Amino acid sequence: MNPTLFAPIAATGFAVAFLHAALPTHWLPFVLVGRGQQWSTGKTLSVTVLAGLGHVAFTIVLGVVLVGAGLAVQPRLGDMFGWLVGGLMTLLGVFYLWRGRHAHAHSHGEDKVIHRRYASDRAAIIALVALLTLSPCEAFLPVYLAGMKHGWTGFMALSTVLMAATATGMLLFTTLSLLGVRRLGLDRIARYESTILGVALIAMGMGVAFLEL
Repeated sequence: MNPTLFAPIAATGFAVAFLHAALPTHWLPFVLVGRGQQWSTGKTLSVTVLAGLGHVAFTIVLGVVLVGAGLAVQPRLGDMFGWLVGGLMTLLGVFYLWRGRHAHAHSHGEDKVIHRRYASDRAAIIALVALLTLSPCEAFLPVYLAGMKHGWTGFMALSTVLMAATATGMLLFTTLSLLGVRRLGLDRIARYESTILGVALIAMGMGVAFLEL
């Protein structure tokens, strides 16, 4: 793995995962349920970490399938593989840009959160962990695609980046919300998430195709 070529992919991956973790669905449910169940700050953050681990683990499993398939096909395509991956990422970026134009119709904000009190802490924790685990960070999968050239070493490094960015984002925004910091403009981030990701994916796709990242 060439660190110089890998660094832009890792940096973009961190930004993508952190941005995804900033969406209210990744921290607001823990704040609301924690208050409803009268959890301490430590317990709320512990449940947030547990759910984040499930979220990351499911994304990594999907990444293993994607990278495994790519590495199996790569020897047959030779030099065309980089162009194929770059082109696919660019198309995904265009799709995200298109989806971003309609983001106002699919809000990730507070209206998506169910305000309720659970019968037991166990039920609340299971619900929160399942909520996030079954919603993988699909935006990170193209980053795995971009790092495929760096093999399983690159995959492990990107998985570490995914875990670090997701944990940082979820814990940061959960903590700020528990401290009473209002909104932070995250509704605007949610609204433009697809547009930002689209631009990032197109830039990364161009880099993979033309700069051989």
